[in-house]
Amino acid sequence: MSGLDLLKHIAALTPDVKTLVISRHDETLYAERAIRAGSRGYVMKTEAAETLVSTIRRIESGAIYVSPEINERLLQGIATGQHSFNHSPLEVLSDRELEVFEMTGRGLGTREIAERLNLSIKTIESYRARIKNKLNLANAAELMQHAVQWVESESIGDGVKSQRS
Repeated sequence: MSGLDLLKHIAALTPDVKTLVISRHDETLYAERAIRAGSRGYVMKTEAAETLVSTIRRIESGAIYVSPEINERLLQGIATGQHSFNHSPLEVLSDRELEVFEMTGRGLGTREIAERLNLSIKTIESYRARIKNKLNLANAAELMQHAVQWVESESIGDGVKSQRS
């Protein structure tokens, strides 16, 4: 189960539980998704300890926390009637499509992705077709290339070397 699926599951089973996501993933891509999935906050792992403590206190008191940058972006979206500003082309992908894109970038094949997500191979092929369409990619090779580049850039952004061989 992905982190977003876990958040949705927790929110459905125990709506009183307040969750906070502490992540290495780009907040411009994941913070809004995490809040929609039921999290009460999203903090990057690189934030100072004081930010984490104050965020936990805010969430415990009933508030929702995202960084000032994400908060501004969400408010601008409301004010202009736009859902988001698409700082990343990947923002057009659904949560599941993003998950398939990431697994593709980690070198997993269709069958392995299907097994991990408990879905059919046909369903994964459909997700990949939608991803190619949404990202304007011509073929499977371009999809793989973009997915690998994105996964590697995520790892570099976290200060972690890629573990792919």
